[in-house]
Amino acid sequence: MTKAAQRSLGDGGPEVSALGMGCWAIGGPHARQGSPVGWGVIDDDESKRALRRAYDLGVTFFDTADVYGCGHSEKLIAAALGDVRDDIVIASKAGYTYVEETREAPGENGDPDYIRWACDESLRRLGTDHIDLYQFHLGGYDLAKADDVLAVFEELVAAGKVRAIGWSTDSPERAAVFAKSEHCKAIQQHFNVFGGNAEVLELCEQHGLASIVRGPLGMGLLTGKFDQNSTLPADDVRHGWDFRTGDQAESLRRLDAIRDVLTSNGRTLAQGALAWLWSRSEAFIPIPGFKTVAQVEENAAALDHGPLTKDQLTEVSTILA
Repeated sequence: MTKAAQRSLGDGGPEVSALGMGCWAIGGPHARQGSPVGWGVIDDDESKRALRRAYDLGVTFFDTADVYGCGHSEKLIAAALGDVRDDIVIASKAGYTYVEETREAPGENGDPDYIRWACDESLRRLGTDHIDLYQFHLGGYDLAKADDVLAVFEELVAAGKVRAIGWSTDSPERAAVFAKSEHCKAIQQHFNVFGGNAEVLELCEQHGLASIVRGPLGMGLLTGKFDQNSTLPADDVRHGWDFRTGDQAESLRRLDAIRDVLTSNGRTLAQGALAWLWSRSEAFIPIPGFKTVAQVEENAAALDHGPLTKDQLTEVSTILA
């Protein structure tokens, strides 16, 4: 992989592939208070092949969370990539409660004792003695308690269980609490060609933090695989999307307007959406989700194309404006 296809996980952090793999979907079905928060049925063998294919194609950054499949995603990473553990960077998260046996994720908990327990459980499932990047998962957590959360994350670094920390949040005020720590290397935020929180991105750039991008493909909207007749199964977190009259319909119209720019130079739509992020900021490390080897191969091939040009970035902005 060329140097251009790599980015630093924060100032002083490890070099990782400019593209990571988001491992939410491969966790499989799970629910929160009866509502689906997974991405439908998955094939574990296909998931393991996909993880390995990503590694073979040069991807070295894998982002998961204990709640994804209620522990299942972490177990798959261990099974597929345990023998190359020293060659990859694993990010996980804590904050949502979960029950492995029933695949239920009933609530939230940011208490220090819970975070300590959650970290040990993630280490067990991942089959490792350390987590490279450990992130607080509750994006809207009580700001008055944020320093207590930071303290326990720092404690885990001191114990050698965690090498770097971050927060998955779209709140600049919350991101700033972790950003003051020398061990904070990343803030994870929602961002894609349709929008995101520019203040969080600016904070990352000012503090030398990586901005890990969740939702870089708009939860699939930016892949081009949906149209106004699309429907999603009941066990998919996206169930209920309205492609005819809802927000998703408007997103499809906007996507059509920028399709030619994103697919320039032989890119697919998904590859163009990733290229837009790389051109938007050098701090961005997008982590698109996947369920199949084919999706991994398409997303990883975006690295070969690299970022959009500055002119293309401007053109997209002009069209959407």
